[in-house]
Order: sequence, then C-alpha cells, then structure tokens
Amino acid sequence: MAGKVALVSGGARGIGAAAARLLAREGAAVVIGDVLEEEGRETEAQIAEGGGQVLFVRLDVTSEDDWLNAIQTTVATYSKLDVLVNNAGISGRSTVEETSGDLWDQVMAVNAKGVFLGTKLAIPEMRKAGGGSIINISSIYGIVGSGTSASYHAAKGAVRIFTKAAAVQYAKEGIRVNSVHPGFVDSAMTEQHHAIPAVRQDRLAKTPLGRLGTPQDIAPGILYLASDESSFVTGSELVIDGGMTAR
Repeated sequence: MAGKVALVSGGARGIGAAAARLLAREGAAVVIGDVLEEEGRETEAQIAEGGGQVLFVRLDVTSEDDWLNAIQTTVATYSKLDVLVNNAGISGRSTVEETSGDLWDQVMAVNAKGVFLGTKLAIPEMRKAGGGSIINISSIYGIVGSGTSASYHAAKGAVRIFTKAAAVQYAKEGIRVNSVHPGFVDSAMTEQHHAIPAVRQDRLAKTPLGRLGTPQDIAPGILYLASDESSFVTGSELVIDGGMTAR
C-alpha cells in the first residue's frame, strides 16, 4: 500500500478503524471519515503515534456536501485518492411489519445511499489517478435472510448489487469495485445485541468455526481488495463469515 491514499468511512471504530490501522501500517496515507468525532480523533491519534500518515474528517455519509468535503480534503492533503472503503453503517433490527417508514429511510440512507454517494464522488478523483479500488462493506445479510432486520437486509442487498453495476461500468477505467460480507462480528455496532446470551449462543451455533469474528478478521480482506494483489478482482463478493453462509 506504499504510496496509496485511502479514505475510510465509518473509520472511527469497529471494522472501519481496524481497516484504517492496517492500511496505514502497510504504508497507505489514510483519511478517517465519521460522525463520531471524539472516537475518530482517538483513532487518528493512535495511528499517528504508530508512525502512520492519517487525518480525521467529519463525514455524515448521507450528506453529499460532507462527501465532497471529505474527498476534497483528502486530495488537498495527499494529492490523490486511490482507495475508498465504504464502511459506515447502522443496524435496523425489526421485521417487515415492525419496520417504520422512518427507520427504513434512515437505514437505507446510511447503508445504501452513503455507499452510492461515496462511490459516485470518488470516481472522478480515481479517474485522475489512473484507477483505484472501491470496497463496499455489505454483510452476510446482503446475501441471506433472517428472522429480523428487514431494512438492514434490503440496504445491504442493495450494496451488493450496486457494487456489481459500478464494477462493470468503470472496469475499463481501471477502477475496481468489490463488496465485503462480514459474518457475525463482535464490534461496537453489535455489542449490545451480542450481550444478550440467547442471541450470542444462537449466532455461535450458526457459525461453523465456533466463534464470532472480530474487526481484525475483516480488515485483511479489505487490505487485499485495496492492494495491487487483487488487480484482477472486480465485481466480486468476499465473504468473511466463519462458514455461516456455507451451511
């Protein structure tokens, strides 16, 4: 990743922070975008203390203006943009009938529209750089269904197929677009849910490897797709789920 510049949305904590740390450790200049300013600054400081090139910017992924600012700041600071990790996301655990219109709109705005905006606005800068890699964080719940989370499934499924459309449309320009599908991961977003013993045991039982994942399990997959080692990979789904979807 030496010489590359990466922007990671939702980079303040969880999978985004793990990816930002790993990309920086491998030599990339990393820009962390998030609405969680305090946690984002903490992650920024940790990466800087380790010798990494890093910058935090406030980024609400549902705002086109915020995206423009984040990308313009990235290019103004590091001269280009090579890698975008569309990681920011929220959960929405409710069945179809339990899902309000407002919850549906909120989950779709963050999880799907945010990916669209980031991708759309990063492409012109990647074109200037001669190519790039866009990594969209979907979920196993963008592939299979469950007893809850109707809006989350819809949004993550949208990310999956949007990724394929963008991959086909921009491959000739050297811009690769892939999706990552984490399984059940212990992170800040799932902490409260996984603290319920019945939920945790159910998810462990559904995972053949017998444990829940960590952000550090997902970050190397993101690194692979960001690097030149994946130069022939686009429009693909990288599933990192402990075997859950193989059942």
